[in-house]
Amino acid sequence: MTSELEVEATGETVGEAKWGALRQLERLHPGLDKGAVRFQVISEGKRGLLGVGYAPARVLATAPDAQTAEPAVREGDSPLAGDVRTVLERITHELGIDCRLELDEGDDTLVARLVGSDLGLAIGKHGQTIDAIQYLVNAIVWRRRPEGRKEVIVDAAGYRERRRTVLEALATRSAEQALASGRPVELDAMTAVERKVVHVYLKEVGGIETTSEGTEPNRYVVITPLGA
Repeated sequence: MTSELEVEATGETVGEAKWGALRQLERLHPGLDKGAVRFQVISEGKRGLLGVGYAPARVLATAPDAQTAEPAVREGDSPLAGDVRTVLERITHELGIDCRLELDEGDDTLVARLVGSDLGLAIGKHGQTIDAIQYLVNAIVWRRRPEGRKEVIVDAAGYRERRRTVLEALATRSAEQALASGRPVELDAMTAVERKVVHVYLKEVGGIETTSEGTEPNRYVVITPLGA
C-alpha cells in the first residue's frame, strides 16, 4: 500500500488555503510533483462582517511521500546526469522555480535545460542567476566526481544561444573598432561565462589579443590590437 503525506492548511480563501498546503508539502518533500497533489475542501470559510463571524477556509492536501515518490535519478541517466538532475531539482525547488529538466549529454559537455512557462527568475539580471546556478552545479558534481571532469552547461528558455549571438556580434564590432583605431577597446563588465564566450570567439581573429581586467563583479574584456 502506498503511504502518503497529508497536511491541513487554512486561508482567507480556498485558493490561499491550497497554496499554504502546497508549500507545507514542498517543505516536507523537496522536488514534489505538484500534479500528484490531491485537495479536499473541508470548509470554504466565511468572510464575516467587520471581522464578526469570520471563519477561514480549510483544505486537506495529500501527496505520495518521499519514500514512494519517483526518485530524481531516472532510468537511462548516467551517473553524472543523475547527480546533475538531483542537484538542479534541489536548487530550483529552493528558489521556487517551477520547471522540468531536459538533459543532453555529449562526449565533452552535459547540457541541462530548464523548461517552463516563466523562467525569468532562473535567468536573473544579465544572466547572473543562471550563471551562478551553473557554477554551483559544476562545483558540486566535480567534487563528487573529480576524475574525467565534463563541463555542465545550464540553460533556460534558450537564453544561452540568444546571449551568445549578442556577445559575438558585440565582439565582432569591438574587434573591428580596435583594428581601425589602433587602440584597445574595453567592453562592459561581464560574468566569467560571458567573458569566456568573447575570448573563445575572438581567439582566431588575427591582429588582436583579448584579456580580462578588473575585479569581480566588475571584471571586463579588453580587446587590444597587436603592437598597440
